[in-house]
Amino acid sequence: MAVLAALTGLTPAASAAPSGAVGVVGVVKAPAGLGRVSGQARVFYAYSPHDDIRFSVDAKAAPFSRPVDGLPQGMPTDARGTVTISHWSPEKKQGRRAEAAVDCLATGGDMATLSAVVTKSEDPAEIGERLGFSVRSGGPGTGRFGFSWAVSNVDVVDGKAVFPHVGTCMAPAPFASVTKGGFKVTHAELPPLPAGWGKQADEAGAR
Repeated sequence: MAVLAALTGLTPAASAAPSGAVGVVGVVKAPAGLGRVSGQARVFYAYSPHDDIRFSVDAKAAPFSRPVDGLPQGMPTDARGTVTISHWSPEKKQGRRAEAAVDCLATGGDMATLSAVVTKSEDPAEIGERLGFSVRSGGPGTGRFGFSWAVSNVDVVDGKAVFPHVGTCMAPAPFASVTKGGFKVTHAELPPLPAGWGKQADEAGAR
């Protein structure tokens, strides 16, 4: 899988080391509003313990705003926003950056999962790939973050490991701890379904 060299071994494009991140932390309960995730943080990834890995998230729920063939009214977890990914290896003196457009967000208390499609990257092969992320609200000591391409999303086909596509809002548990900055999750319950949505979903599933 190409995305950011899977955060296991940087390849091209040296770039400047990232600057310090400062994020907002905490939990906001907003049952009558829209879910949201915001903030930026450096995280500790066990398999690259000395690398500077940072994520910036600004994601907001936008229910039923992304109509597609078979789901003309969209999904209750539709969302908008941006995720920025930065990985700097002091040992190799190389860095990678990418930006992705959020398309799905689901919240649950102080946690959330979201997905985003890569729109900018130093590797053209990554453009258009969907990535999954998970967030636990908080700063150092409490906040956590997960990403789909590091330790999960592997299938076995004919005895060989393959990396399947990531579906909307699909992400592992937030396995990486926040070491600097932090994230804020604004929780909101799922919105009511619009009239006729169940019928269109059943028809889409029958195809």
